[in-house]
Amino acid sequence: MIFIRWFILTIAVVFAAFILDGIQISNFFSAFFAAAILGILNVSLRPILIILTLPLNILTLGLLTFVINAFMLKVTSYLMPGFDVRGFWTAVFGALIISIVSWFLNSFTNRNYR
Repeated sequence: MIFIRWFILTIAVVFAAFILDGIQISNFFSAFFAAAILGILNVSLRPILIILTLPLNILTLGLLTFVINAFMLKVTSYLMPGFDVRGFWTAVFGALIISIVSWFLNSFTNRNYR
């Protein structure tokens, strides 16, 4: 099941790179490993950032979560050669596209959504 979700996240990253000019991937394997790094960061670092910024996140009615997701995408671009995200707004829109596409595709694999 984890490999299916990894592949779905890879498809979402490729789709975001196709839609946005500011996200560049050199090949499919760069997207594949960028999805792995993004998944690891989302599991390990994102919950810590959400908890640390909880008061500000409540004040902004959850909009700070988009900034945290964009930060995760930028960190992934720094860690993964062949995957480049240029600019803050590109990272925000890229994170939004990746979230929507991966949610949509994961809804077909998870039996709870049927």
